[in-house]
Amino acid sequence: MPFAPLPALSTHGRRLAALGFTLLAAACATAPEPVARAPEPLICPPVEKPACPPAAAAPKPAPAPVPEVEYRGRLQLSSWMEIPEWGRESQRDSLVAFVRGCTALARQPAWQAVCAEAAALPPESPERDIAAFFESRFDPYQVVNADETTSGMVTGYYEPLLRGSRTRTSRYRYPIYAVPQDLLVIDLSSVYPDLKHKRLRGRIEGNRVVPYLARGDIEKDPAPLKGLEIVWVDDAVELFFLHIQGSGQVQLENGERVRVGYAEQNGYPFRSLGRLLIQRGEIPPERASMQGIKDWARRNPAKVQRFLNENPSFVFFRELPGDLPGPIGSLGVPLTAERSIAVDPRVIPLGVPVYLATTWPNSPRPLNRLMVAQDTGGAINGGVRADFFWGFGDGAGSEAGKMRQAGRMWVLLPKGYTPPATVQASK
Repeated sequence: MPFAPLPALSTHGRRLAALGFTLLAAACATAPEPVARAPEPLICPPVEKPACPPAAAAPKPAPAPVPEVEYRGRLQLSSWMEIPEWGRESQRDSLVAFVRGCTALARQPAWQAVCAEAAALPPESPERDIAAFFESRFDPYQVVNADETTSGMVTGYYEPLLRGSRTRTSRYRYPIYAVPQDLLVIDLSSVYPDLKHKRLRGRIEGNRVVPYLARGDIEKDPAPLKGLEIVWVDDAVELFFLHIQGSGQVQLENGERVRVGYAEQNGYPFRSLGRLLIQRGEIPPERASMQGIKDWARRNPAKVQRFLNENPSFVFFRELPGDLPGPIGSLGVPLTAERSIAVDPRVIPLGVPVYLATTWPNSPRPLNRLMVAQDTGGAINGGVRADFFWGFGDGAGSEAGKMRQAGRMWVLLPKGYTPPATVQASK
Protein backbone atom coordinates (compact mmCIF):
# COMPACT_ATOMS: atom_id res chain seq x y z
CA MET A 1 0.00 0.00 0.00
CA PRO A 2 1.34 3.36 -0.85
CA PHE A 3 2.86 5.52 2.01
CA ALA A 4 0.96 8.61 2.99
CA PRO A 5 2.95 11.79 2.58
CA LEU A 6 4.51 13.36 5.77
CA PRO A 7 3.16 16.63 6.88
CA ALA A 8 5.34 19.67 6.21
CA LEU A 9 7.67 20.76 9.11
CA SER A 10 7.94 24.23 10.42
CA THR A 11 11.30 26.02 10.57
CA HIS A 12 11.69 25.19 14.27
CA GLY A 13 10.84 21.59 13.52
CA ARG A 14 13.38 21.40 10.78
CA ARG A 15 16.11 22.63 13.14
CA LEU A 16 15.20 20.04 15.72
CA ALA A 17 15.22 17.32 13.08
CA ALA A 18 18.65 18.32 11.83
CA LEU A 19 20.00 18.31 15.37
CA GLY A 20 18.56 14.85 15.92
CA PHE A 21 20.22 13.40 12.81
CA THR A 22 23.50 14.91 13.84
CA LEU A 23 23.43 13.38 17.34
CA LEU A 24 22.41 10.02 15.88
CA ALA A 25 25.30 10.03 13.46
CA ALA A 26 27.74 10.89 16.21
CA ALA A 27 26.45 8.10 18.39
CA CYS A 28 26.78 5.52 15.68
CA ALA A 29 30.30 6.47 14.60
CA THR A 30 33.36 4.33 15.88
CA ALA A 31 35.47 6.12 18.65
CA PRO A 32 39.14 6.64 17.58
CA GLU A 33 42.05 4.82 19.47
CA PRO A 34 43.83 7.14 22.02
CA VAL A 35 47.37 8.03 20.95
CA ALA A 36 50.06 7.06 23.52
CA ARG A 37 52.34 9.99 24.38
CA ALA A 38 55.77 9.85 26.05
CA PRO A 39 55.65 11.44 29.50
CA GLU A 40 57.16 14.85 29.62
CA PRO A 41 60.32 15.03 31.69
CA LEU A 42 59.97 16.62 35.14
CA ILE A 43 61.74 19.92 35.13
CA CYS A 44 62.18 21.70 38.48
CA PRO A 45 62.13 25.42 38.33
CA PRO A 46 65.53 26.97 38.92
CA VAL A 47 66.22 27.81 42.54
CA GLU A 48 68.76 30.46 43.48
CA LYS A 49 71.54 29.15 45.77
CA PRO A 50 71.25 30.97 49.10
CA ALA A 51 74.22 33.19 49.70
CA CYS A 52 76.00 32.67 53.07
CA PRO A 53 76.45 35.86 55.02
CA PRO A 54 80.08 36.96 55.31
CA ALA A 55 81.82 35.58 58.39
CA ALA A 56 81.90 38.04 61.23
CA ALA A 57 85.34 39.38 61.85
CA ALA A 58 86.92 37.94 64.96
CA PRO A 59 86.91 40.57 67.69
CA LYS A 60 90.33 42.03 68.32
CA PRO A 61 91.58 41.17 71.79
CA ALA A 62 91.54 44.12 74.09
CA PRO A 63 95.05 45.33 74.82
CA ALA A 64 96.33 44.25 78.17
CA PRO A 65 96.05 47.09 80.64
CA VAL A 66 99.39 48.69 81.37
CA PRO A 67 99.90 48.90 85.12
CA GLU A 68 100.11 52.45 86.30
CA VAL A 69 103.58 53.38 87.46
CA GLU A 70 103.75 55.92 90.24
CA TYR A 71 105.71 59.02 89.29
CA ARG A 72 108.46 59.52 91.88
CA GLY A 73 110.49 62.46 90.59
CA ARG A 74 112.99 63.54 87.96
CA LEU A 75 116.51 64.80 87.35
CA GLN A 76 116.97 68.42 86.28
CA LEU A 77 120.16 69.71 84.68
CA SER A 78 122.01 71.95 87.13
CA SER A 79 125.47 73.52 87.45
CA TRP A 80 128.48 73.07 89.70
CA MET A 81 127.93 76.55 91.13
CA GLU A 82 124.60 75.46 92.61
CA ILE A 83 126.12 72.61 94.63
CA PRO A 84 126.88 73.81 98.17
CA GLU A 85 130.55 73.49 99.24
CA TRP A 86 131.49 71.45 96.19
CA GLY A 87 135.11 70.30 96.45
CA ARG A 88 135.67 71.49 100.04
CA GLU A 89 135.58 68.00 101.54
CA SER A 90 137.93 65.20 100.52
CA GLN A 91 136.60 63.13 97.63
CA ARG A 92 139.26 60.43 97.76
CA ASP A 93 137.09 57.88 99.58
CA SER A 94 134.20 58.79 97.31
CA LEU A 95 136.34 57.99 94.27
CA VAL A 96 137.30 54.62 95.78
CA ALA A 97 133.64 53.79 96.37
CA PHE A 98 132.74 54.86 92.82
CA VAL A 99 135.49 52.69 91.29
CA ARG A 100 134.29 49.73 93.38
CA GLY A 101 130.84 50.14 91.86
CA CYS A 102 132.25 50.35 88.34
CA THR A 103 132.42 46.55 88.24
CA ALA A 104 128.64 46.75 87.73
CA LEU A 105 128.41 50.11 85.95
CA ALA A 106 131.01 49.32 83.28
CA ARG A 107 128.61 46.85 81.66
CA GLN A 108 126.84 49.92 80.28
CA PRO A 109 128.63 51.54 77.33
CA ALA A 110 127.91 55.08 78.57
CA TRP A 111 129.93 54.41 81.73
CA GLN A 112 132.90 52.49 80.37
CA ALA A 113 135.12 55.48 79.56
CA VAL A 114 134.59 57.35 82.85
CA CYS A 115 135.01 54.16 84.87
CA ALA A 116 138.30 53.44 83.10
CA GLU A 117 139.54 56.98 83.76
CA ALA A 118 138.51 56.81 87.42
CA ALA A 119 140.33 53.52 87.91
CA ALA A 120 143.44 54.99 86.27
CA LEU A 121 143.71 57.89 88.72
CA PRO A 122 146.61 57.17 91.11
CA PRO A 123 145.52 56.67 94.74
CA GLU A 124 147.79 59.54 95.82
CA SER A 125 146.25 62.00 93.34
CA PRO A 126 145.78 65.52 94.75
CA GLU A 127 142.25 66.45 95.78
CA ARG A 128 142.09 69.10 93.07
CA ASP A 129 142.78 66.44 90.41
CA ILE A 130 139.97 64.23 91.73
CA ALA A 131 137.54 67.15 91.74
CA ALA A 132 138.69 68.14 88.24
CA PHE A 133 137.99 64.60 87.03
CA PHE A 134 134.36 64.77 88.16
CA GLU A 135 133.92 68.33 86.84
CA SER A 136 135.33 67.54 83.39
CA ARG A 137 133.64 64.19 82.82
CA PHE A 138 130.23 64.67 84.50
CA ASP A 139 127.25 67.01 84.49
CA PRO A 140 125.30 67.62 87.73
CA TYR A 141 121.53 67.05 87.81
CA GLN A 142 119.46 68.17 90.76
CA VAL A 143 116.92 65.64 92.04
CA VAL A 144 113.35 66.98 91.96
CA ASN A 145 110.47 65.35 93.82
CA ALA A 146 107.13 64.43 92.28
CA ASP A 147 105.62 67.62 93.77
CA GLU A 148 108.45 69.71 92.23
CA THR A 149 110.15 70.36 95.57
CA THR A 150 113.89 69.79 95.91
CA SER A 151 114.19 68.85 99.58
CA GLY A 152 113.55 65.50 101.19
CA MET A 153 114.40 63.20 104.07
CA VAL A 154 117.75 61.57 104.81
CA THR A 155 117.89 58.69 107.28
CA GLY A 156 120.73 56.38 108.26
CA TYR A 157 121.44 52.66 108.44
CA TYR A 158 124.30 50.44 109.49
CA GLU A 159 125.54 46.86 109.82
CA PRO A 160 124.59 45.60 113.31
CA LEU A 161 126.21 42.90 115.40
CA LEU A 162 123.86 40.31 116.89
CA ARG A 163 124.50 37.35 119.21
CA GLY A 164 123.48 33.93 117.99
CA SER A 165 123.92 30.21 117.56
CA ARG A 166 123.84 27.65 114.76
CA THR A 167 121.31 25.65 116.80
CA ARG A 168 118.19 26.64 118.69
CA THR A 169 118.42 26.90 122.45
CA SER A 170 116.30 28.44 125.18
CA ARG A 171 118.31 31.64 124.73
CA TYR A 172 118.71 31.65 120.95
CA ARG A 173 115.19 31.13 119.67
CA TYR A 174 114.61 33.77 116.99
CA PRO A 175 115.57 32.47 113.51
CA ILE A 176 117.19 34.26 110.58
CA TYR A 177 115.63 32.53 107.57
CA ALA A 178 117.02 31.73 104.13
CA VAL A 179 114.83 32.13 101.03
CA PRO A 180 111.96 29.60 100.91
CA GLN A 181 111.77 27.42 97.81
CA ASP A 182 108.07 28.13 97.34
CA LEU A 183 108.58 31.92 97.13
CA LEU A 184 107.79 33.08 93.58
CA VAL A 185 109.38 36.26 92.28
CA ILE A 186 107.60 37.49 89.15
CA ASP A 187 109.43 40.02 86.97
CA LEU A 188 107.12 41.78 84.48
CA SER A 189 109.74 44.16 83.03
CA SER A 190 109.98 42.21 79.75
CA VAL A 191 106.27 42.92 79.16
CA TYR A 192 106.02 46.26 80.96
CA PRO A 193 109.41 48.05 80.87
CA ASP A 194 108.06 50.70 83.23
CA LEU A 195 107.97 47.99 85.91
CA LYS A 196 111.72 47.39 85.72
CA HIS A 197 112.16 47.97 89.44
CA LYS A 198 108.94 46.32 90.59
CA ARG A 199 108.54 42.59 91.19
CA LEU A 200 105.57 40.60 92.39
CA ARG A 201 106.07 37.93 95.04
CA GLY A 202 103.77 35.13 96.03
CA ARG A 203 103.30 31.36 96.16
CA ILE A 204 101.24 28.76 94.32
CA GLU A 205 98.08 27.52 95.98
CA GLY A 206 96.27 25.02 93.77
CA ASN A 207 96.33 26.66 90.35
CA ARG A 208 96.51 30.23 91.63
CA VAL A 209 99.29 32.56 92.64
CA VAL A 210 98.47 34.04 96.04
CA PRO A 211 100.35 36.45 98.33
CA TYR A 212 103.18 34.95 100.30
CA LEU A 213 103.03 34.52 104.06
CA ALA A 214 103.06 37.76 106.06
CA ARG A 215 105.34 38.29 109.06
CA GLY A 216 102.72 37.12 111.55
CA ASP A 217 102.15 33.91 109.57
CA ILE A 218 105.88 33.18 109.27
CA GLU A 219 106.58 33.66 112.97
CA LYS A 220 103.66 31.66 114.35
CA ASP A 221 104.06 28.26 115.96
CA PRO A 222 104.54 25.68 114.49
CA ALA A 223 106.98 27.43 112.21
CA PRO A 224 105.95 27.04 108.55
CA LEU A 225 109.56 27.61 107.39
CA LYS A 226 111.21 25.13 109.69
CA GLY A 227 114.52 23.91 108.28
CA LEU A 228 115.45 27.21 106.61
CA GLU A 229 117.18 28.72 109.64
CA ILE A 230 120.68 30.11 108.97
CA VAL A 231 121.31 31.00 112.62
CA TRP A 232 119.26 31.73 115.72
CA VAL A 233 119.59 35.00 117.68
CA ASP A 234 118.61 36.04 121.19
CA ASP A 235 116.63 39.25 120.65
CA ALA A 236 113.46 39.68 118.57
CA VAL A 237 113.78 43.47 118.40
CA GLU A 238 117.43 43.32 117.26
CA LEU A 239 116.34 40.83 114.62
CA PHE A 240 113.55 43.17 113.52
CA PHE A 241 116.08 45.96 113.03
CA LEU A 242 118.33 43.56 111.11
CA HIS A 243 115.44 43.23 108.65
CA ILE A 244 115.36 47.01 108.35
CA GLN A 245 119.14 47.36 107.91
CA GLY A 246 119.27 44.54 105.37
CA SER A 247 122.63 43.11 106.50
CA GLY A 248 124.53 42.31 109.67
CA GLN A 249 126.92 40.04 111.48
CA VAL A 250 126.16 37.41 114.09
CA GLN A 251 128.67 36.63 116.85
CA LEU A 252 128.54 32.95 117.79
CA GLU A 253 129.53 31.62 121.20
CA ASN A 254 132.58 29.85 119.74
CA GLY A 255 133.97 33.17 118.50
CA GLU A 256 132.94 32.70 114.87
CA ARG A 257 131.34 35.60 112.99
CA VAL A 258 128.60 34.94 110.46
CA ARG A 259 127.83 37.69 107.97
CA VAL A 260 124.32 37.70 106.49
CA GLY A 261 122.91 39.89 103.75
CA TYR A 262 119.57 40.60 102.12
CA ALA A 263 118.45 37.85 99.73
CA GLU A 264 114.68 38.34 99.19
CA GLN A 265 111.51 39.73 100.68
CA ASN A 266 107.99 38.35 101.04
CA GLY A 267 106.34 41.01 98.87
CA TYR A 268 104.50 43.08 101.47
CA PRO A 269 105.10 46.83 101.87
CA PHE A 270 107.12 47.99 104.84
CA ARG A 271 105.17 49.56 107.71
CA SER A 272 107.10 51.78 110.09
CA LEU A 273 107.13 50.53 113.68
CA GLY A 274 108.02 53.97 115.00
CA ARG A 275 105.08 55.61 113.26
CA LEU A 276 102.75 52.88 114.55
CA LEU A 277 103.93 53.36 118.14
CA ILE A 278 103.32 57.13 117.83
CA GLN A 279 99.82 56.57 116.40
CA ARG A 280 98.92 54.18 119.23
CA GLY A 281 100.22 56.57 121.86
CA GLU A 282 103.02 54.25 122.97
CA ILE A 283 105.85 56.78 122.46
CA PRO A 284 106.06 60.50 121.68
CA PRO A 285 107.38 61.53 118.24
CA GLU A 286 110.74 62.62 119.64
CA ARG A 287 111.34 59.05 120.90
CA ALA A 288 110.72 57.37 117.54
CA SER A 289 114.42 56.69 116.90
CA MET A 290 115.92 53.20 116.85
CA GLN A 291 117.21 53.70 120.39
CA GLY A 292 113.81 54.96 121.57
CA ILE A 293 112.01 51.97 120.04
CA LYS A 294 114.45 49.53 121.67
CA ASP A 295 113.88 51.21 125.03
CA TRP A 296 110.11 50.86 124.57
CA ALA A 297 110.53 47.15 123.73
CA ARG A 298 112.54 46.49 126.90
CA ARG A 299 109.80 48.12 128.98
CA ASN A 300 106.93 46.34 127.16
CA PRO A 301 108.02 42.75 126.37
CA ALA A 302 104.43 41.49 126.31
CA LYS A 303 103.50 43.90 123.51
CA VAL A 304 106.56 43.47 121.32
CA GLN A 305 105.52 40.59 119.04
CA ARG A 306 102.05 41.98 118.46
CA PHE A 307 103.46 45.32 117.31
CA LEU A 308 106.20 43.71 115.23
CA ASN A 309 103.58 41.68 113.37
CA GLU A 310 101.83 44.92 112.37
CA ASN A 311 104.59 45.25 109.78
CA PRO A 312 103.80 42.40 107.32
CA SER A 313 107.10 42.80 105.44
CA PHE A 314 109.63 40.04 106.08
CA VAL A 315 113.22 39.75 104.82
CA PHE A 316 115.05 36.55 103.92
CA PHE A 317 118.84 36.41 104.11
CA ARG A 318 121.85 34.61 102.70
CA GLU A 319 125.17 33.87 104.32
CA LEU A 320 128.04 35.94 102.89
CA PRO A 321 131.81 35.46 102.94
CA GLY A 322 133.27 36.82 106.15
CA ASP A 323 136.24 38.56 104.48
CA LEU A 324 134.22 41.11 102.50
CA PRO A 325 135.15 44.77 103.11
CA GLY A 326 131.48 45.55 103.75
CA PRO A 327 127.96 44.26 103.28
CA ILE A 328 126.70 43.73 99.74
CA GLY A 329 124.29 46.39 98.49
CA SER A 330 121.68 46.16 95.74
CA LEU A 331 124.28 47.12 93.14
CA GLY A 332 126.07 43.87 93.96
CA VAL A 333 129.25 45.41 95.39
CA PRO A 334 130.41 45.93 98.99
CA LEU A 335 129.20 49.16 100.61
CA THR A 336 131.65 51.81 101.83
CA ALA A 337 131.05 53.33 105.26
CA GLU A 338 129.96 56.99 105.08
CA ARG A 339 130.24 56.98 101.26
CA SER A 340 127.42 54.66 100.14
CA ILE A 341 123.74 55.58 100.18
CA ALA A 342 120.49 53.78 99.43
CA VAL A 343 118.18 55.51 96.93
CA ASP A 344 114.99 54.94 94.95
CA PRO A 345 116.26 53.46 91.64
CA ARG A 346 113.11 54.62 89.84
CA VAL A 347 114.57 58.12 90.01
CA ILE A 348 118.30 57.71 90.65
CA PRO A 349 120.21 55.02 88.72
CA LEU A 350 122.24 52.67 90.89
CA GLY A 351 125.99 53.19 90.80
CA VAL A 352 126.02 56.92 90.09
CA PRO A 353 127.84 59.52 92.21
CA VAL A 354 125.37 61.60 94.26
CA TYR A 355 126.24 64.81 96.04
CA LEU A 356 124.31 64.92 99.30
CA ALA A 357 123.70 68.21 101.13
CA THR A 358 122.29 67.53 104.59
CA THR A 359 123.25 67.89 108.27
CA TRP A 360 124.77 65.60 110.89
CA PRO A 361 122.30 63.58 112.99
CA ASN A 362 120.40 65.73 115.48
CA SER A 363 122.56 68.70 114.52
CA PRO A 364 122.46 71.78 112.29
CA ARG A 365 126.11 71.19 111.32
CA PRO A 366 126.36 70.77 107.53
CA LEU A 367 127.16 67.36 106.14
CA ASN A 368 127.89 67.95 102.45
CA ARG A 369 129.54 64.99 100.80
CA LEU A 370 129.97 63.15 97.51
CA MET A 371 128.33 59.74 97.95
CA VAL A 372 127.62 56.80 95.62
CA ALA A 373 124.16 55.25 95.08
CA GLN A 374 124.84 51.56 95.74
CA ASP A 375 121.83 50.27 97.64
CA THR A 376 118.03 50.36 97.89
CA GLY A 377 115.51 49.82 100.68
CA GLY A 378 111.86 49.03 101.20
CA ALA A 379 111.27 52.38 102.94
CA ILE A 380 113.38 54.43 100.48
CA ASN A 381 110.77 55.79 98.09
CA GLY A 382 110.79 59.08 96.20
CA GLY A 383 113.20 61.45 94.51
CA VAL A 384 114.98 63.30 97.30
CA ARG A 385 115.13 60.35 99.67
CA ALA A 386 118.36 58.75 100.87
CA ASP A 387 119.56 56.28 103.49
CA PHE A 388 123.11 57.06 104.63
CA PHE A 389 125.27 53.98 105.34
CA TRP A 390 127.30 54.63 108.50
CA GLY A 391 129.26 51.36 108.62
CA PHE A 392 129.51 48.54 111.16
CA GLY A 393 128.98 48.35 114.91
CA ASP A 394 127.49 50.28 117.80
CA GLY A 395 129.09 53.62 116.91
CA ALA A 396 127.66 53.50 113.41
CA GLY A 397 124.34 52.36 114.85
CA SER A 398 124.23 55.35 117.19
CA GLU A 399 124.56 57.77 114.26
CA ALA A 400 122.18 55.84 112.04
CA GLY A 401 119.52 55.49 114.71
CA LYS A 402 119.15 59.20 115.33
CA MET A 403 119.54 60.43 111.73
CA ARG A 404 116.39 61.94 110.30
CA GLN A 405 117.53 65.08 108.52
CA ALA A 406 116.38 67.25 105.63
CA GLY A 407 118.56 67.15 102.55
CA ARG A 408 119.04 67.94 98.87
CA MET A 409 120.69 65.78 96.22
CA TRP A 410 122.55 66.16 92.91
CA VAL A 411 123.26 63.21 90.62
CA LEU A 412 126.45 63.23 88.52
CA LEU A 413 126.03 61.68 85.06
CA PRO A 414 128.59 61.32 82.24
CA LYS A 415 128.50 64.16 79.74
CA GLY A 416 126.11 63.31 76.94
CA TYR A 417 124.20 60.78 79.02
CA THR A 418 120.40 61.18 79.00
CA PRO A 419 118.96 60.57 82.45
CA PRO A 420 115.94 58.24 82.38
CA ALA A 421 114.05 60.26 84.99
CA THR A 422 114.12 63.51 83.01
CA VAL A 423 110.99 62.58 81.01
CA GLN A 424 107.86 62.83 83.13
CA ALA A 425 106.06 60.15 81.16
CA SER A 426 104.24 58.74 84.16
CA LYS A 427 103.34 61.97 85.89
